[in-house]
Amino acid sequence: MTEALTFPSPIGELTLESDGTHLTAVLFPGEKSRSLEPVTVLEEMPADHPVFGPACRQLDEFFAGKRQTFDLPLKPLGTAFQLKVWRELLRIPYGQTATYGELAKKLGNPRACRAVGAANGRNPLPIIVPCHRVIGSNGKLTGFAGGLEVKKRLLELEGAMSQ
Repeated sequence: MTEALTFPSPIGELTLESDGTHLTAVLFPGEKSRSLEPVTVLEEMPADHPVFGPACRQLDEFFAGKRQTFDLPLKPLGTAFQLKVWRELLRIPYGQTATYGELAKKLGNPRACRAVGAANGRNPLPIIVPCHRVIGSNGKLTGFAGGLEVKKRLLELEGAMSQ
């Protein structure tokens, strides 16, 4: 069973999803769940929830500029290639960016820029798995599920872009 909880953040109300032991998704306003099973929406967070408690605390710390990495049990669902791309996203340091081409090279296939972009766009755990740190080869901001203004705000928060 998938549980969902709304989380008010400086970039809008996010929806967190969990299978009870892992964080499985972070959704921006207007995004629909990709869960293959029914989703139970919690009205409020149980005080002892093993996933939502730590996730909300760490997101609060991130938005307050006090956390640079997340330490949460994650379970993103995707293809083998998508999982490789998402693991590589976790290696992009806080406050830095990488291009789709750089990620493709790190994955051993420099011509896979578009495939990397598609996998990046399917990341079910944005912010936690920092797909916002990927930019175009020309240095411009490109697609982001939360919108380019949100991507810009996240990069500014991390100091990767000047305000």
